[in-house]
Amino acid sequence: MKVLLLNGSPHKNGCTYTALAEVGSALGECGVESEIFHIGTKPVQGCVACWGCRAEGAEGCVFKDPLYTTIVEKMQQCDGLVVGTPVYYAGPAGSLCAILDRLFFSASEFLVHKPAACVVNCRRGGASAAFDRLNKYFTISQMPVVSSQYWNSTHGFTPDEMQRDLEGLQTMRTLGRNMAYALKTIAESKVPLPKQEPIVMTNFIS
Repeated sequence: MKVLLLNGSPHKNGCTYTALAEVGSALGECGVESEIFHIGTKPVQGCVACWGCRAEGAEGCVFKDPLYTTIVEKMQQCDGLVVGTPVYYAGPAGSLCAILDRLFFSASEFLVHKPAACVVNCRRGGASAAFDRLNKYFTISQMPVVSSQYWNSTHGFTPDEMQRDLEGLQTMRTLGRNMAYALKTIAESKVPLPKQEPIVMTNFIS
């Protein structure tokens, strides 16, 4: 079993990484492999609503940039997903949302029924709003959302400051253990996955 830990911060080894590493440490103690993948600092192409990914014969997003194709490959190989972000104006990092919009719209079939969670780090406020924003990606994609002992947030402007947020770090470890429990429970279950109906889209017009 493997969990993909997606680092959506421009700082590769900053606060978001520190939070994800704490989750990964707890996963490792439970015998679950994890990988932290950093989305980097280059400009990220957002979704342009071209619907090319839904055309007959299409294979994902029409923009085959390396960031997108790499994450899609990792999504297919993982059993669970944790998305991490810093808080910018009470929301996730814009570059992270840009790639998530494309991933979840064009490749969500690789995530259905895989447990998911998000973690957010802020200096002071806005954590719950960013947390809520990211969870919407999971709940629209039939992904069981894994919880912790508190909302999955840590506080600190630097990794050193974050180390003083003992409750936040404990919340990350609890999340890792709960993710491992969810993965093992699903793996051992003999209950078949729910039946999938063809997607129905209703447009509300007058």
